[in-house]
Amino acid sequence: MRCPLTEALAYLRPGDTLVVWKLDRLGRSMSHLIEKVGELAARGIGFRSLTENIDTTTSGGMLVFNIFGSLAQFERDLIRERTHAGLKAARERGNKGGRRPVVTPDKLRKARAHIAAGLTVREAAARLKIGKTALYKALENA
Repeated sequence: MRCPLTEALAYLRPGDTLVVWKLDRLGRSMSHLIEKVGELAARGIGFRSLTENIDTTTSGGMLVFNIFGSLAQFERDLIRERTHAGLKAARERGNKGGRRPVVTPDKLRKARAHIAAGLTVREAAARLKIGKTALYKALENA
């Protein structure tokens, strides 16, 4: 079963105008929306949103749409900058980030003792309640 939007986009011909009730009916995000409207424009197809009163078949409508796109890009850039600044500040405070290792030094020491006592890696991992793959990697890296 095909998506009605996909069918409508395939049906459009140069000179047509795609009309949607609201902007979010065409795109999942602003960047996706800009991409889709750009694809339509390249095919000679206009775009119109009834709720936001945007009509890319007019120069004013295209201006408003491009301003929306620029604002969305600006917001994404601000979020990226804030994220990088936050990660840098966390690193400076000594936070590493990421997931904590499953195989702690204590568990690795116990696993080595189990293996030295004759258990297999799988059995040692089961006793310590860790995955055998994680234990193999910890044994390799140590």
